[in-house]
Amino acid sequence: MRVREETISITVDGERIEGTFVLPRDVESDAPGVLCVHGWGGCQEQYLGVARAIAALGCVALTFDLRGHAETSRLHDTVTREHSMRDVLAAYDRLASHPQVDKSLMGLVGASYGAYLGALLIYMRPLQLLALRAPALYKDDNWGEPKRKLHVDPDFAAYRQLTLRAEDNRALGACAQFLGDALVVESGRDEIIPHPAVANYIAALANAHSLTYRMIEDADHGLSETRWETAYNDLLVNWLTEMIKERPCVEPSS
Repeated sequence: MRVREETISITVDGERIEGTFVLPRDVESDAPGVLCVHGWGGCQEQYLGVARAIAALGCVALTFDLRGHAETSRLHDTVTREHSMRDVLAAYDRLASHPQVDKSLMGLVGASYGAYLGALLIYMRPLQLLALRAPALYKDDNWGEPKRKLHVDPDFAAYRQLTLRAEDNRALGACAQFLGDALVVESGRDEIIPHPAVANYIAALANAHSLTYRMIEDADHGLSETRWETAYNDLLVNWLTEMIKERPCVEPSS
């Protein structure tokens, strides 16, 4: 299916963040909406290839730059998780308001920090499809601190090695409420997100309508080799194809 792209700006807290709609040329309405959220230090450009593949399935995809990245990189040292969450909410609402989007079938694809934010979105907006790659995990406290300062915590790395229950962490608690279809992808040689953190997400998604877990053997956190990126893109597209085709009749998580 042929796709087209539309560059947009989204205003959040008086700042403008850049985004790109990637949508099928031949679909007029009732297309699933899929929001793509990049990780910390990334940008929307990293998801444009994935967004094009998603749009080719008949979906409307939206990529965007979180504040503190790309055109707003001057904010990198002061951006908090609250700022990022507002960015995700604003982008979701922009996607859901698109005239071609079927609001009853909304999905999110996130990597690392973007996956963490995507999990938290479950509390605030309806989601039926959730794809988390190498999902990051953070303590609930110090929510208003600049994101970069969280890594200075001496217990930061150790926290991600803990076995946590859904009630121990807000992101995991959100996943426990998710009733749609979920995909979790782990890198076999991830130097940033250890297996226990990923395992916590998998356990928390116990109430999902379906849960698919895959590991990309030998891959690093950023999928720095083309073969790893290709493997992930193929996994994601195949999973989305199956999920959209089935269109499960479950209540949306909100």
